[in-house]
Amino acid sequence: MKVTFPHMGTLWVAAKAILEDLDLEVVVPPRPTTRTMNLGVKHSPEFACLPLKLCVGNYLEAFERGADAIVMAGGIGPCRFGYYAQVEREILNDLGYSYRMIVLEPPKGHLSDLVNEIKGFTGQRSLRRIYQAALFGYRKLGALDAIERRTNQVRVDEAARGGTGHAVQKATALIDRAASMDDLKTALARGLEVLDQVPRKESGDPLKIGLVGEVYMLLEPYVNLDIERQLGEMGVLVERHVYLTDWVRSHLTADFLRFDHEREMRQAAKPYLGHWVGGHGVETIGNSVLYARRGFDGVIQVAPLTCMPEIVARSLLPVVSQDHGIPFLSLFLDEHAGEAGLRTRLEAFVDLLERRREQRRRRASTLSLEVAGHSR
Repeated sequence: MKVTFPHMGTLWVAAKAILEDLDLEVVVPPRPTTRTMNLGVKHSPEFACLPLKLCVGNYLEAFERGADAIVMAGGIGPCRFGYYAQVEREILNDLGYSYRMIVLEPPKGHLSDLVNEIKGFTGQRSLRRIYQAALFGYRKLGALDAIERRTNQVRVDEAARGGTGHAVQKATALIDRAASMDDLKTALARGLEVLDQVPRKESGDPLKIGLVGEVYMLLEPYVNLDIERQLGEMGVLVERHVYLTDWVRSHLTADFLRFDHEREMRQAAKPYLGHWVGGHGVETIGNSVLYARRGFDGVIQVAPLTCMPEIVARSLLPVVSQDHGIPFLSLFLDEHAGEAGLRTRLEAFVDLLERRREQRRRRASTLSLEVAGHSR
């Protein structure tokens, strides 16, 4: 059996490590390109959301490389992600492919279901073996998150455009090649060192923008048109509300481990959205409030066109913006979106935030002079 999976940012590094640790032959699909998107769009329903189309493209390109099994996560609730596996199965069956699809559903309190599913396609590997492989993969995710967080801090004041991108590729390759926990610690340290060696200039006090929205659109640079790079090259310090480890914790483990690492976020969202609407709608609202409280200059919501949970969140963001004084920009993207058009919108938003910050500084300066005058 040759196993593949869809791309979502750097998730492939950890997925490959886990599957290879379980002695499975892995076929990593090519990084998404225009061809990937065209294949997905050609064979998917017109109104399917963008992530589904790109996943279909990933599978077709992986089949060309010999893959005959797919591993993917399942989902629940109003978000259409819960139906991806069924829709994709129908599409691939109609195209005549012979393959096995393995869907890892969220445990929802029954960890044994997830373990049995994994045992089913790994040749009944022991629980200890599965745990060790999963832990190693999770540690790789943590290392990749650390690299991505440092990347945004470095890119905001890189001396030459593009320097950070090359360093990120080197750091990611180091994490990928790590074959043990000790190797991984060394790779992470070396990867952070590579990033810190990127020549930098003094950037002063950069604008800070928080990225919120649907997880796939935030984590996969191809579909969000590399928004973090674009903003970083404009001198903006970017932080997104979800990283790979956050997604794994909330999607696959939070329920049966019974911990709530998102309580603060949900409390922040409660005055505006007090119930679950599927996907990441509540997270979009809650984290927008939290970014405002932390003094961020603005938030950008990124979502696939027709995404219901994010449409609900979008309808509430104007109230959040008014109550907390934080501007927002909503981007609903599909396969017709282009980098040039996105850059124009981002430049306009950044310009607005810069003028707004300057006005606030002038008002603060004027108030300070008035107070000084009265005190004489």
